[in-house]
Order: sequence, then C-alpha cells, then structure tokens
Amino acid sequence: MLRYFRRLTHGVTYTRWLHLCIPAFLFSVWMFISMDTWYVPALVMLPVGLIPAVRLEEGLQAQLLLTPEERGRPDAGIAAAAAGTWTERRRVVLWIQVRLALSALATVITAWLPIVTVDLLTLSFRGAGGNVGLLGNLEPHWWYALLAPLPVLVMLSCMPALGDLVTAIARRLLGPSPKERLLALEERTEQLLERNRIARELHDSIGHALTVAVVQAAAARTANDPDFTERALTAIEETGREALDDLERVLRVLREQRTPSTQRPTLVEASRLFDSARASGVKLDIGAAGPLAKVPGPVSREGYRILQESLTNVLRHCGAVPVRVRMSVADDWLELEVSNPLCPSAGSPGAGSGLRGIRERAALLGGKAKTGPYNGEWVVHASLPLDRIR
Repeated sequence: MLRYFRRLTHGVTYTRWLHLCIPAFLFSVWMFISMDTWYVPALVMLPVGLIPAVRLEEGLQAQLLLTPEERGRPDAGIAAAAAGTWTERRRVVLWIQVRLALSALATVITAWLPIVTVDLLTLSFRGAGGNVGLLGNLEPHWWYALLAPLPVLVMLSCMPALGDLVTAIARRLLGPSPKERLLALEERTEQLLERNRIARELHDSIGHALTVAVVQAAAARTANDPDFTERALTAIEETGREALDDLERVLRVLREQRTPSTQRPTLVEASRLFDSARASGVKLDIGAAGPLAKVPGPVSREGYRILQESLTNVLRHCGAVPVRVRMSVADDWLELEVSNPLCPSAGSPGAGSGLRGIRERAALLGGKAKTGPYNGEWVVHASLPLDRIR
C-alpha cells in the first residue's frame, strides 16, 4: 500500500492525469452551448477519428504524457504515426470514445470529491443545518471533520489506477502494427550493423595508420640515419593521409540518408553478405535449393535480415570461424539455417536483442525461429511461410 501511494511523488502520475482531463475541456465548452445535448461531442469525434493524421496526434500526445520514458524510442509501446489501414483508423475511433469516457470519470473525481471534503468541513463547523453543496440538507456534527479527508484520499488513490488503465488501453489501441514493428526491427538491426561495420573500418584504417606511425618513428629514432628518417617521415605522412581519407569516407556514410524499406536487399542479393563475411576471414559453406528469386518481397527481405544478423553475431562473438549456411524453398516454406562452432563468448541461448529480433521477425511473418546450441554448434534456424503474412 505504501509503495502504491509513493507513486504520487512521480511526475508521470500527474501527466497521465492531465492526459485524462484534457478532453473535458471539449465538454466544458459545449456545456455553455447546450447541456441537454451533452453527447454531441462524442458523436462529432466519430468521423474525426477516421482521419489518418489523428492517430499521429493522439500517439504523440500519449507518448508525451502517458509514457514519457519511451518517447522517441523505436520500440515504444505507443506508435506515433498516421493511420495506414482501416483497422488502425477504427482503433483510433474506439480510443477516442474510451478516452472521452475516462475523461468524464476523471473530471468528476477531480471536481466533486474535493467539494465533498469542503462540504464535510462546512457541516462540522456550522451552528445550524441547511442545504450544503453536494450533501444536501444534513444536520451539522463535529465528527464530519473526521470524514473530511476520505474523499481526498479516494481521489489520490484513483489517480495512479486510472493512469495505468488509460496507458494500458493506449498501448492496445495506439500500439504499433506488425508492419511498424518490422520497420522498427529493421532500423535497429541496420543501426547495429552499421556501427559494427564502421567500427571495423575505423579499426582497420586508423589502427593500421597508428601502428605504422609508431613503428616507423621508433625505427627512425634508433637508426640514427638521416636518409632512413626521411623515408620514415614520408611513410608516416602518406599513411596519415590515407587514414584521413578513410575517416572522411566513414563520416560521409554517417551523414547519408537510410535506404527506404521498399529498396532494401533481398535474398537474391545475399552474395554481398557472404562477400563481406569472407573479407572478415569467415570460411563459408553455402548451400541453396529452390527458386529463391520467386520468394515474396516481404519474406525475402526479412530472410536477408535474418541471415545478416546471424552472420553479424558470428563475427561479433566468435570471429573468423567456419560457418555453414543453408537456404531452401520447398512446400511454400523458406528454410534458413546458419550454424557455426560454439565459442566461449557466444552467450546463453536466447540472449541479446539480435536473437530476439530474429524470432520476432519470423513470428510476424507467421513462421518460427529457433536459436541455440545443438551438437556442439550454435544454430539459427528460421522457417518462414510463403503463402501468408500475419
């Protein structure tokens, strides 16, 4: 109980309460026009919720006030994007109606319960009975003062509970669609892969340049030969210029825009993955069966990313080790398997966001993926259906 009321010291409790009370302003303005038709604002908001941009506005507002700790994160539980399908629009319509109902409840709690407290205090100090606010005609008694804190305590206890309720409903109705989750997974994977690639390039170029400079400088100092010193300085200068060119090239890559999802590589272009892995020292044993070119675009793109993440994990955890890759298309299924010898730094089965991302990709396509040790090897196996996308 104490832990529950300790949430009243958290700022998010009050931002959620503010989110609940905002729609009440719409009702308050309409009440000045007609109190008998209080339901009109709810009817007006029905077609408004079908506008695609309304989902973006509601998502941004919910992220800011309900889940501020997730704002701007690619894995946020509440999406901040315009509605792209009629299902998303219908969810926005339902969300707006639920929000209006909860707003009415929050407004009643915020406005009426403190008034009841004031009325109780008034009755406890009055000398005669009479009509007192929301309590009507009651005889004054001093013990009403003992009951006065109860309405305020009820209001304070309702604030965290209603905040949790509206947040859970927002995650359900404004949460990202499977397509948006796939795009977020692709972006996170690409960012990780890009960082690893840039780190390798910087390590190779800058590390090589510094190594050459150190070795040449030490040799020139010990040789005590002007001609050798001149050659060493020339070598250091040339190597330094090449390293600066490499650094500028990497920085240009960082400034480039990301590739649109429709132009992302497919399994037909998997050779670039294999060439990159071989250049890093990996010994590949590749086997392919079936018409990979006829795999549907979404399945082929996700299969490419699964292979990419699997090979990246091999390089990250085990380095240049033998890797066996198998790709096959048969019976309306795409089967992918990447296996490599176990190494001490491979981690526990299922650990890491990369492996979790592989399983999520497969599940969103209606398939399944398994990762873990098997017969002395680390195996990533994914089965993706070709005839359906969940």
